[in-house]
Amino acid sequence: MRNDYPFQISKIDSNPNSIPNMKGDLRTMWLIVFFDLPVTEARERRAATQFRQFLLNDGYLMLQFSVYARVCYTQAAVEKHLTRVQDHTPEIGSIRALAVTDKQYSRMRVILGKMKIEEKNGSQQLLFF
Repeated sequence: MRNDYPFQISKIDSNPNSIPNMKGDLRTMWLIVFFDLPVTEARERRAATQFRQFLLNDGYLMLQFSVYARVCYTQAAVEKHLTRVQDHTPEIGSIRALAVTDKQYSRMRVILGKMKIEEKNGSQQLLFF
């Protein structure tokens, strides 16, 4: 099938069998955090930077500038990391979180226009994960 669109569509490579499904609630989930934080004042920029650093230090990958995701192997881990996000939330701003199964995450499509150097590097980092 020919792609006449001015953008590129690709599938995120994710192995649904990466973690065996054993007893209990062991199920690979992805916790995706979306945020919109103000950055007009110095203290707001500092708070937004600290929040992004927290996400990176807590094992999240940057999917887009304000969208981060991490793997959680149980529902308890999802709840734990949601609590951690809530504990590190800046005073001002909007944060949303969504937990999806590994299978659902693997169906994600990345649609890119003309890529910048940062986007090319970011997508390569995701592929190595």
